[in-house]
Amino acid sequence: MMRCITTWLTMRPQPVHVASSAWLLLGLAGALTAPGSAYAQQLDFLAEHCLDCHSGSSPEGGLDLEQLASQQSEPGNYERWVRVYDRVADGEMPPPDTSPLEPPVQQAFLRELGGWLKSSQLQRRAEWGRVGPRRLTNLQLERTLQDLLGIDIPLAVHMPEEPRTGEYTTLAEKQSLSHYQLAEHVKIVDLALDEAFARSLTADDTWRKELSAADIARTRTRTREPELIDGEAVVWSGRLAFYGRLPAITARQDGWYRVTFSARSLKHAGPGGVWCTVRSGKCVSSAAQLSWVGSFEAFPTPGEFSFEAWLPAGHMLEIRPGDPTLKQARFAGGQSANGEGGAQDVPGLAISRLTLERIHRGASDADIRERLFGPHPVDVQAITERAKTERATVDIDSAAQATAAHALMSEFATRAFRRPATSEQLQPYLDVFDATLQSSGSFIDALRAGYRAILCSARFMYFHEPPGPLDDYALAARLSYWLWNTLPDEELSQLASQSRLREPGVLAQQVERMLQSDRGQRFVVDFAAQWLELQDIGFTEPDPRLYPKFDMIVQHAMLDETHHFLQYMLDRNLPISQLIDGRFTFLNSRLASYYGIDGVSGDALQRVELEESSIRGGLLAQGAVLKVTANGTSTSPVVRGVWVSERLLGCPIPPPPASVPAIEPDIRGAETIRQQLAKHRSDSACSSCHVKIDPPGFALENFDAAGAWRDRYPAPRGGKAASGLPIDASALLPDGTPFANFLEFRALQARQAQPLAENLVSHLISYGTGAKPEFADRQEIASIATATREDDYGLRSLIHAIAASTLFLEN
Repeated sequence: MMRCITTWLTMRPQPVHVASSAWLLLGLAGALTAPGSAYAQQLDFLAEHCLDCHSGSSPEGGLDLEQLASQQSEPGNYERWVRVYDRVADGEMPPPDTSPLEPPVQQAFLRELGGWLKSSQLQRRAEWGRVGPRRLTNLQLERTLQDLLGIDIPLAVHMPEEPRTGEYTTLAEKQSLSHYQLAEHVKIVDLALDEAFARSLTADDTWRKELSAADIARTRTRTREPELIDGEAVVWSGRLAFYGRLPAITARQDGWYRVTFSARSLKHAGPGGVWCTVRSGKCVSSAAQLSWVGSFEAFPTPGEFSFEAWLPAGHMLEIRPGDPTLKQARFAGGQSANGEGGAQDVPGLAISRLTLERIHRGASDADIRERLFGPHPVDVQAITERAKTERATVDIDSAAQATAAHALMSEFATRAFRRPATSEQLQPYLDVFDATLQSSGSFIDALRAGYRAILCSARFMYFHEPPGPLDDYALAARLSYWLWNTLPDEELSQLASQSRLREPGVLAQQVERMLQSDRGQRFVVDFAAQWLELQDIGFTEPDPRLYPKFDMIVQHAMLDETHHFLQYMLDRNLPISQLIDGRFTFLNSRLASYYGIDGVSGDALQRVELEESSIRGGLLAQGAVLKVTANGTSTSPVVRGVWVSERLLGCPIPPPPASVPAIEPDIRGAETIRQQLAKHRSDSACSSCHVKIDPPGFALENFDAAGAWRDRYPAPRGGKAASGLPIDASALLPDGTPFANFLEFRALQARQAQPLAENLVSHLISYGTGAKPEFADRQEIASIATATREDDYGLRSLIHAIAASTLFLEN
């Protein structure tokens, strides 16, 4: 099976994006030297204005234009010519200290070079398509198998981690498929099929049980479980590991569980309630890692709280006060004794009762049975009464098994391939069914083997997108994996089968329907995870000695803040400028307290209007963004400047020359990062990029590595906070416009609506189609953004405009 996939990938023509620069540059080199050609004039332009600095043994910035034109097969040369184009177009080259470039000369150079760059890309695209072969990502594979089979088990955690490239995992050029990954894919398919067939061939395994405080507490002398005090299970505020674990609700089998409990706070006289965490794990020192489930705020009056969590067998929940800013109890010997925490007068949590339920989040058992066996009956009651050694059977006459299998596998393959499977395409999988049926004598085993072969085929793993306009099936798949990260639903598939997706208004209606659906509510979370790199928010953990008010409750509230903010903008089609300077955000009492914003109560996120002078509001001031752009200990205007430039402002920054050392913060506190960068920028190889990088980086320097506001850098070791060097957030934008602080920078960037919209369109195209927009696409990217100008470049309008664009509708 794996050999078949490898053969298919080898035989299929591949659009080699990197190697293509070789023949593209060959055309450029030939054109540059053709006598009397327009490109010969451009060679004269380079000789007159560029080669003095960009040639020889030590060219400026490491760019040797003579070598660039002569080394036809060097990978990446095409992108270097694009960079040359951009530098000249932006007026950066020739540099200001040389002879000024006459506008007609500049325009002629750009017209000729730009025309070649565009025509070369379009020529390649006509043969290979814009997007190369791309496969399902881990997230897409997980959701596709879940929706196809009706199961609810998490699958992505068992997959090989996707490479961290800083790019979208959907990009074809960043994907790979090794023999190891193929073997792991087969394991994931087996895991999914095992669950589906087990659910379809057994009785309902959901249940519910009630537990009293005495059931979940311990009464022995010393423990890490809740203590039974006055009929309640009590856990005190403290740093004891696994304190508040609940062995009484240890999962006996992998599954989704819902826990509902009544709880109140104890001994808390401060404002608000006691913030508590719910985490899961084995809760023993040999398996110390705990997974986040959620948080809540408890008050003296009992409240009802409910959480759902996936618990592997042997895992339990830990429920405890989780606010490190509260007074913490000290426990002797790594255990807690009854009353020891209360005697120290620290806040606590008291649980009076708890309900545990085994649940399923996916389809019902009956629905899964129908997906696998269609109308053919399975006697579930009989199966549960048989001995385990007996085999389940499906009520199909042996003479009709081949016909039934053909119908079932044809329907299954059509859903899995996201288009109808022809008889020729289906035959290899029917052969697998026949061979397994002959060897095992079991219709169920044979059907499972056939399904397994389908799910391990390249038609399932890869998207079918030949060059040119997408057919309706490919368009339906591109749309559903863009907005849902899973296969098309019945309505979308039906429209594709009728070739109606391109009818006037139909595509727009489907985009709107999909965004409004339950699945559509995941779009913002999925896209922001990669666009804003929020998936990496837990990659570093701020030093608790430097940032004592930061904790996991704050971190997850920060994530929720950004998700709610973006969803609100999408739902109401708010102007794109509000991404930068929105005068509102979403907070709960814990995050509001962390930000220093008064008047917010409760553990539910709520929309909060911000004053004009507030430093919060917009993505740049949201804690999740500020944390993923820092390393957990210190901040770097270079890292943040590159991030803001590329993720929000649409200004890509090339990688630094290999000979340029990195800038590290001065931990002695003797110099600010600004002082160090001033020396760095004196290098001509660095200055051209840092004029773009540094302004947004400096503007954000008042935010520390944990997203809180500061006026000074951390003091030198042993010094007082007031002795830290003051922060200067002023700078000049690349066009020379000055700003004095973060608020002024934010206001200036919010006025750049068209560039902001073009940048977001580019990111959405990359994420949704599997290929980044190229030089040839710049005009269409601008046109997509411009089409939404009357809606102030509203987020929803941008998505509709993208879906209707040639970039989305064609390959």
